[in-house]
Amino acid sequence: MASGKAETAMAEKTGRALKKGDHLFLVDGSGYIFRAYHALPPLTRKSDGMPVGAVAGFCNMLYKLIEDTKDEFEPTHLAVIFDAAAKTFRNDIYPEYKANRVEPSEDLRPQFALVRDATRAFGVPCIEKKGYEADDIIATYARLAHEAGARVTIVSSDKDLMQLVNDNVDMLDTMKLKTIAREQVIEKFGVPPEKVVDVQALAGDSTDNVPGVPGIGIKTAAQLIGEYGDLETLLARAGEIKQQKRRENLIEFAEQARISRRLVELDNNVPLEEPLEGMGVREPDPETLIGFFKDMEFNTLTRRVGERFNIDVDAIPAAGKHALITDGALAAPAGEEPKKEKQTVARTARGGTPGAVPKGIDADFNDANYVAVTALADLDEWIARAREQGFLAVDTETDSLFPMQARLVGVSLSLLPGEACYIPLQHGAGGGLDFADAGGQPQIPLKEAIARLKPLLEDPSILKIGQNLKFDMTVLRQHGIQLKGLDDTMLMSYALDAGVHGHGMDELSELHLGHKPISFAEVAGKGKAQITFDQVPVDRATAYAAEDADVTLRLWHILKPRLVAERRVTVYETLERPLVSVLAEMERAGVKVDKAVLARLSGDFSQKMAQYEDEIYELAGERFNIGSPKQLGEILFDKQSLEGGRKTKTGAWSTDADTLEALAAKGHELPQRVLDWRGLSKLKSTYTDALPEYINPETGRIHTCYSLASTSTGRLASTEPNLQNIPVRTEDGRKIRTAFVAEKGNLLISADYSQIELRLLAHIADIEALKKAFAEGLDIHAMTASEMFGVPIEGMESSVRRRAKAINFGIIYGISAFGLANQLGIPRQEAGEYIDRYFKRFPGIRAYMDDTRDFAHKNGYVETIFGRRIHLPAINSKNPAEKSFMERAAINAPIQGSAADIIRRAMIRMPQALADAKLAARMLLQVHDELIFEVPEKEAEKTSKVVSRIMSDAAAPAVALTVPLDVDARAAKNWDEAH
Repeated sequence: MASGKAETAMAEKTGRALKKGDHLFLVDGSGYIFRAYHALPPLTRKSDGMPVGAVAGFCNMLYKLIEDTKDEFEPTHLAVIFDAAAKTFRNDIYPEYKANRVEPSEDLRPQFALVRDATRAFGVPCIEKKGYEADDIIATYARLAHEAGARVTIVSSDKDLMQLVNDNVDMLDTMKLKTIAREQVIEKFGVPPEKVVDVQALAGDSTDNVPGVPGIGIKTAAQLIGEYGDLETLLARAGEIKQQKRRENLIEFAEQARISRRLVELDNNVPLEEPLEGMGVREPDPETLIGFFKDMEFNTLTRRVGERFNIDVDAIPAAGKHALITDGALAAPAGEEPKKEKQTVARTARGGTPGAVPKGIDADFNDANYVAVTALADLDEWIARAREQGFLAVDTETDSLFPMQARLVGVSLSLLPGEACYIPLQHGAGGGLDFADAGGQPQIPLKEAIARLKPLLEDPSILKIGQNLKFDMTVLRQHGIQLKGLDDTMLMSYALDAGVHGHGMDELSELHLGHKPISFAEVAGKGKAQITFDQVPVDRATAYAAEDADVTLRLWHILKPRLVAERRVTVYETLERPLVSVLAEMERAGVKVDKAVLARLSGDFSQKMAQYEDEIYELAGERFNIGSPKQLGEILFDKQSLEGGRKTKTGAWSTDADTLEALAAKGHELPQRVLDWRGLSKLKSTYTDALPEYINPETGRIHTCYSLASTSTGRLASTEPNLQNIPVRTEDGRKIRTAFVAEKGNLLISADYSQIELRLLAHIADIEALKKAFAEGLDIHAMTASEMFGVPIEGMESSVRRRAKAINFGIIYGISAFGLANQLGIPRQEAGEYIDRYFKRFPGIRAYMDDTRDFAHKNGYVETIFGRRIHLPAINSKNPAEKSFMERAAINAPIQGSAADIIRRAMIRMPQALADAKLAARMLLQVHDELIFEVPEKEAEKTSKVVSRIMSDAAAPAVALTVPLDVDARAAKNWDEAH
């Protein structure tokens, strides 16, 4: 929609042929529909419940495109292109093309026809062609416009369209406000646009079921095309490829690659009826557009168009052409038969109550609606409104990512979508800059603001909505505020979509709101020039911080109803939300680390490394840089001619751990010594040298940060520093734990679940022999060996037990005969016989694995015994290696995830149990199946009993396990002795 001079210019250009200097915009309408549907909240028409979310999103996106591009790009011609039907000429080439595409949801299908009506209501040509994809139509129009000398912009981010980019044709990703030209195509594919089809032909595409060549991905394909020039040359010279498997696949699947190329190459000669001349940009008829919007009950869009054309929208009636379809015929894309349904369509598939529309969720993100609160009277007004409403979104801004060291710089609040404020508190403090009165915006003194906010934030009856609230909770706790009554959008997303995508705010905003938030770099700079947030001017800080609160509130409106609709409430309410405050207190507590012990260990490791270095030089016959993989490879494989070497893509010898371990297993001393040296080097650099840097100068303790939503199975992750990966299998690794100590007069208690994943396997797979052994307290590995190999438990050789142990744990992770052979140092055939024998002896395990695998393939997810859903989006991948990996993950996830859920349940109950027993113990760390506490010496025994009881009973009453959960709890002065 244009105005002023632009209107006149557009009127002159309408209805004439393209010429040099014109600019054609081709919108990928099908992409717009699905992006709107999946990225925006579920909406239904209030009057009758008809699903209109995709239509609303499409209209907003088209409206914004027209408005945003009229000045910068000055399009002269515009059209929206749609897919006409599922079947195209490509299905004649390859019947399985797009065979694995999921049918559109029942609430989306009726909206396809409505979106086309919306396009026409805007006065924009709506073009489709039976037998062809939208991409082919776009390719044809782009060619015709290019030949006419006009510029072309394809509005899409679809990688399949990138082959069309040239000097006169580019792409525009409106979600990311990013232009895709030749440079961006090269960045994505590793080749220029004209060679993209060759790369895609080799790599294939699981989404469209383009087969490609097995074992070749985008990077490898780009490398091969870069080297050989094009696909046909590569296939003709495939025999020259050095890598055996790659060479064999290129030869065997050459014809499949050629078919794939025909599938991915766009047809730019589609016979089209609609000429370019009819695509001239024109103003829509406001009455037609408003009539359509009124039919859809899009009040915000109706108001916008009325203001744009300065007309009274009340005087314009609804079009009356889009009544709810109740006779069972759902609208379908052109070329498809309408699908019959017995009931009225109402959107419930992606959450929310049919007919429920979150108020104002589609409001524009506008900096003008974000205010800086710099007076107490204004702050009091926001607080009063929050109390009246009963919920608000809250976010903190700090000068550090470490919550225990961060200074509170400001707080942002949001009460309604599109309306938020930022309360600057410590801008300019200590930074050498003074923004206290920047732009006439004084800051509220920190103590006064805290005094006002504290009652609100501590009131459990007022819901505080945040994104990763654990961070904010820890920061606010430093100022005496105990945040109570919370909802966390990150954890809602995690409970709903673990394994599907990430759960960071920016990603969720783009996914669900179609909005890319302001990045930190935009307000604080990058690299060495980056400033801390307290140095950011208040006006820029307000736009950034208030938007975060606004985004969070909108995400809550979208995700909260989905918890109910998708039956994820129990997972969120029992496993996610209650753990936030528990982890926040653990992080605040931290753990004491003895610097002197670390210093001594660092010195010991240095001396031992020096000894290893002397031995390595002697074995090598010369001095070299042990840390250089290149030099080490030359010593091992060029000078000493050891067998078993392999070269990397760069042509250098590989000296990774697997290679060195294989050589050491053959009796070669040099690679073993290098492994020993590397192990000590990592211990020294990662722990003994690095851990002192993490000791908080004020508390004298290390405060690790726990991530609740970083794994798909529910396991917690520890960062800054990672205290969950300290090695315990080697003597030197265990020494690191001796530096973790209790304060004077206290002890550390380590409480560890015994073989919890094997116990859960016995319960889930219903293996009577294993359940009986656990119930009787038998040595499970010895029992397994006895069952498998027919040897008595008493007097069993350790090697026999070790093999059974390796199989027991390997089965959980889907170990192969090859993996077990490597682990035990036995032939692969023998390892395979062990696994076969195991499954014959415990047939329930094979049945569990088969049933779980089948369920995952059918549903795309698996679940823990507590209902946590772990999505496996690539479980049906056409890539055999990826598919196999996901199948192993599917088998393991319910077991590992259930174990993670159990310890979460124990952690959530622990603080109250300790308080009820009047014990002063503090929970400090969680390391997978282990909890570490600091406790007064005189309370150690009683605390151990309470901790063991809570951990053992953690599954109840939700799940009645058929195996006991045993807990080993020990107390000592340091972590190693307690473990």
